[in-house]
Amino acid sequence: MAEIKQIGPGRKTAGTIDGVTYVTLRNGKTYVRSAPHMPESMFKTTEARIRQAVFKMIQMHLKYHLRTFKQTITPTKGSSSNTYYSINHKALALALQALAEQYVNGADVTITDVEAAICAYAAAHPTSIRIASKSGYQEVYLTGEWPETITLNALTGDSTVIIIVNEHGEQTTINADGTVTTGSNTGSSGSGSNTNPTDNGGDNGSNTDPTDPTDNGGNNGGGNDVN
Repeated sequence: MAEIKQIGPGRKTAGTIDGVTYVTLRNGKTYVRSAPHMPESMFKTTEARIRQAVFKMIQMHLKYHLRTFKQTITPTKGSSSNTYYSINHKALALALQALAEQYVNGADVTITDVEAAICAYAAAHPTSIRIASKSGYQEVYLTGEWPETITLNALTGDSTVIIIVNEHGEQTTINADGTVTTGSNTGSSGSGSNTNPTDNGGDNGSNTDPTDPTDNGGNNGGGNDVN
């Protein structure tokens, strides 16, 4: 990085002009350096395409289980789904690596494929994917097939909450050309409206989490306290 000693750009100059960045440090000296540039080819490598595919598949997974996460995950990083992603993204990426490679090689990938890959990884690594991390309750891990109910046991006392998992959205597919399509609706009916493109099942409530861009509908099944 070269120092500018003449008045030209000025001692207080800062910013980028024509690919050149000017930086004024605390000592009052102004330096110039070339602006960082990521070649476009970096985004077209096989590795980059695999990373992009993994990200898309994780997004499919998050939307598919959104209602459950709102009941089983206490938000610590934005929304419940963001928190779930934060604590599980490494395991999810490993679980979907092979499937992403198939996608990059021309295969279509459905939400069924995504769920199967995640469940298979969870069966082999039963303490890697947390599906419940609710304040005041013991954590629950995915250990195989996604359960129909999730039981939350209180850390103190004998309180127990059973979450009924009801996730039946549209069939979602990442096509080999990069587009995403959805099939016919298999969702259960409800009184609320829902604009989530991967879920046409009705919701019995409105969204109360404005920080979650993937959630436009309410919950359709709360926990049942059986204490």
